[in-house]
Amino acid sequence: RRRAAAKEVAEAAAEEGEKKKEGFKALPKQTRPFYPAEQVGAVAPLGYFDPLNICPPGNEGNFRFLRAAELKHGRVTMLASVGLISQCFIKFPFWGFQTEVANGIQCVGQIPAAYGTFILVVAISIMELLVWTDNPRREPGNFGDPLGFNMYNEDMRNRELNNGRFAMFATAGIIVAELSTGKDAAQQLGLA
Repeated sequence: RRRAAAKEVAEAAAEEGEKKKEGFKALPKQTRPFYPAEQVGAVAPLGYFDPLNICPPGNEGNFRFLRAAELKHGRVTMLASVGLISQCFIKFPFWGFQTEVANGIQCVGQIPAAYGTFILVVAISIMELLVWTDNPRREPGNFGDPLGFNMYNEDMRNRELNNGRFAMFATAGIIVAELSTGKDAAQQLGLA
């Protein structure tokens, strides 16, 4: 008897609960707004630095686009700054690179180096369009860990962003100084 009575009470309560649910609509799930200041890269001493409000809170799509561009430019300029210095000491022994090409940014327009520049731009364009594409389910610039170093963590991402930011200034400084003084990167640093 007790089991039957308990079962009847439970069924009646369930029916009453269903009737109450029909009268109310479910509230939308509350989501927290997107804050760029909480993302990777907002580190001391500046934190999140956006004085012109280019990427306001709540605009995640714009932030992802700008962060991908920042990472891409940082990666390119890290390689460029090393390349602008190392080209003074290392020359490829083919296509006349060994003797005919000047050091510095002016080499891009000279004929033997122009071929290499063209090949490099085509190769990078193909890689950019076909291989290095951003995945919307991942952070901007996350292409995985292809070498298996297990170093894709918040600390390394902050380092990459900061080094890329520094390299953008360094590469711009090397190029502007070379164009204004005529000295290549090694001469500017007193290495040549």
